[in-house]
This record gives sequence, structure tokens and C-alpha cells, in this order.
Amino acid sequence: MATIISNFAQLTMQVFNTPQKVIITCNKRLSPALQQEVQSLGFTIKRAFATGVELLADVNDCITLNLNLQCASQILYSIKSFEAHNPDELYRQIKDIAWEDILDFNGYFSVNSNVNNETISTPLFANLKVKDAIVDRIKEKKGVRPNSGPELNKAVIHLYWQGNEASIYLDTSGETLAKHGYRKHPGKAPMLEALAAGVVMATDWDKSSTFINPMCGSGTLAIEAALIATNRKPGLYRMNYAFMHILGYDELVFFAARRKLKDQIVKNVDLKIIASDISADAIKIAQMNAKTAGVDQLISFEVCDFEKTSVPHTAGVIVFNPEYGERLGVHTQLELTYKRMGDFMKKDCQGYNGYVFTGNPDLAKKIGLRASKKIEFYNGKLDCRLLCYELYDGTRRKEKADD
Repeated sequence: MATIISNFAQLTMQVFNTPQKVIITCNKRLSPALQQEVQSLGFTIKRAFATGVELLADVNDCITLNLNLQCASQILYSIKSFEAHNPDELYRQIKDIAWEDILDFNGYFSVNSNVNNETISTPLFANLKVKDAIVDRIKEKKGVRPNSGPELNKAVIHLYWQGNEASIYLDTSGETLAKHGYRKHPGKAPMLEALAAGVVMATDWDKSSTFINPMCGSGTLAIEAALIATNRKPGLYRMNYAFMHILGYDELVFFAARRKLKDQIVKNVDLKIIASDISADAIKIAQMNAKTAGVDQLISFEVCDFEKTSVPHTAGVIVFNPEYGERLGVHTQLELTYKRMGDFMKKDCQGYNGYVFTGNPDLAKKIGLRASKKIEFYNGKLDCRLLCYELYDGTRRKEKADD
């Protein structure tokens, strides 16, 4: 396989039509949702792991994946895999690749990496060796030195180097896919869009019953719910990807894929999404974000304490993302808030499925309800849980007791 890839690297790089190994990365514990998304697009997953999936695809396929995936971070197209024991070997292997057939010699590229090699004290040095190899190769072949730097808004090369095994990829995404592009006003401590999408998917919400998000902050959970229910994909909100800056890019393929996104939007949905927050400023920010996403008409925003949030007498889900407080040492005010959340769900949300996303297990105990499930997530580096509560009404509680 290494020989095949090496030979491939010597040929004119028809990357847009040549299937190779593709790695799609995601935040830790979003892999199950990512797998579901990839398979729904008709791709076959060869390998799944904690922070992503592997499949066989060409760069035109990567265009489709970039535009559609809600839980992904980066989509990496493999160019070459090889052994490298030190920076000099890394340089030689990378310089051997026909970069003049991949990158515009008058263009711009950047390098990022995931490196763990005993000869490297900082990934920045590995990045520099990759950059030097690419620049030197193109200068020899074309007589011009391409520009490079840290910005991810043009072509992006990714190095994965663990031990003595190295792989070089085209990062077809550039800026992370985990940000979906509509949130121009992030607000205070916002949940990353990809994580919010994963949380909504984990609730098993049917996309038609009521969705309630008290303490909504900048509105990310409610907006992601509306996007999922109407089949609006992240590619609708973004017009620049790294694949656009690779030689051979055909913008007709991109615009055809983007037109398909518009055609598949579900319109005229009978849907009730309610988002509330005690802060009028937070609600204003959430409304602006929802308008940018094109779903402001689908969400009812309320300025109120969470206990005053409207709860229609129907089935549905209610999702809280409260403050977590410090990991060690519980704050009395937050203890009371978590207790009030439990009382509110028990008293006013009967017939719903309740969910609380938290990174503080001590505070979670103050909710006072028994979780039927505890789904693991990470919010950044913080170990979190989505706690699930079945909030039976009187009839359902009696039926359960009779079973």
C-alpha cells in the first residue's frame, strides 16, 4: 500500500477524482452521531474511532461531506503515508510529493499537525519542515516560492506524525466545520455548534414534537434543533473551504452540491420550538443568530426565568444547558438552581422527556430526579453528561406501574 501511495504521489495529482483514505475528525464522543451522518449520505465507513471515522473517497466526495456534516471538525484527504524517524527524513519524504500539481505556486498555503515524535520538541518545528519541503519543491519545479502562513482560509496541509509513522493530508475543510457559520454573536460561554447538534441528536427528538430550551443563552441548541428539523445543512452558511484552493477545483461541483442543499430544505413545517432566558441581551443575541440561520420564524423566544417558560400540554423534549460552576466546590446558588430545574420538570413538564447537559456531577445530584440515561460528551476538555429524565404524566405513570 505504501508503494501505491508513493507512486500516486509522483503522478499528476487528480485528487478530485481519485479515491484515497479520508479521515473525518470530530470532538471526542461525537463519533456516534458523525457515523450516522456519514452513512446517511451514502458513504461506507471503513473504520470508526473515538474522534472520527475513516472512509474511501475523492476530493469531490469531500465537497459533499464538508457541506453536509453537522458534527464534524475536519475532513482530511490522504496524500502519502511513510516512515520518518527524524525531521530530515520527514522533509525528504514530503519534498518527494508532486506539490506543483496540487498547489498554486502563486497561491498561499498553511500547515497544521498532530505530532508525537521524540525528535520533535514542538509541533511548530514539524510544521516548518513540511512548509520548507513544499516551498523548496515548488521553487525547483516552477521557479517561484508560494506564500505560507498560519491562516486557514486557503489551501491547508495536515501532518499526522506518531512515533515513526507519518501521513500527510490535504485538509479539505480549512477553518473547522464545528462552527456552522450563522453565529455572528456568540454570547457568553456558548456551546460549540457541532456539540449542540450532537446533543439534539442524542435526545432522539422526532423533529416534529415540541422542543423547549430554557436558559438558551445565544440560542445554539434551539437553532440547531430548527436546522435539524428543516434539514438545513452547515454548507448553506459558508462560502470558503480549503478544497477551493487546490489545483483542479471545479466550482460547478461546489455550486451543484450547494444547490442540492437548498432543494432539500423542509419548508412549511408544523413545529414549535421555545427558547427562553432571563437575560434580555441573551435573547436579543439568540434572535439575531436565528435570523442569520434563517430559522427565526420557527423559534418563539421568551425573556423570563426558566420556571416561567411556556410548556405546551403536548409531548416533546426539554433541554437545559445550565452553568456548571467549578468542578470542585459546589456553589450554593447553583445548587438551588439545579434543584429548581428538577422541581420545574417534575411539576410543569409532565409528558416530556427532560435533558440536562452538565459538567458537574455534584450539582447534577441536586436535580432530585433519577436519570434513565447518562450520555457521555466533552465540552472542550471538560467531561460532561447529558442526563435523561422520563417525565411521566399521571396516565403514563399508572401504565408503567401496571406493567
